[in-house]
Amino acid sequence: MSFQWLQMRIQEEKDRRKRESITFERLPSALEELHEVLKQGIAAYTDAFGSETVEMSLLASGIRIATPAVQVEVTIAPEIPGFRIVRGEHSAGVEVGLLPSNNLYYRDPVLDVYLTLEDLTRRVLDRALFPKLSE
Repeated sequence: MSFQWLQMRIQEEKDRRKRESITFERLPSALEELHEVLKQGIAAYTDAFGSETVEMSLLASGIRIATPAVQVEVTIAPEIPGFRIVRGEHSAGVEVGLLPSNNLYYRDPVLDVYLTLEDLTRRVLDRALFPKLSE
């Protein structure tokens, strides 16, 4: 006997696994895309305050941003799947997924809100570049 609900759930699970696999494959390039966007913000900051004030590097495992006061790392987090942003003792996850158009989306899994690319760059850079300013 074939249950219609079971066949539907099997197909849903196949689709979910396929999307997840594609997302895992896309995470390294998503990290590179984020690095390119962050470079623009870092350039604006160094233009204003000098090149010795912040350093950013793209590593195989992630992005490292270092200032005299703070170090931030953005790494690929397969368990989310997405990125993990680590700044000192603070760690936050950002889910990365694919839209049907093959564009990326970003989502805060704790707050259950979608993030724009500007929101994401702020989460990465704001506390590192401006630790004495209030949020």
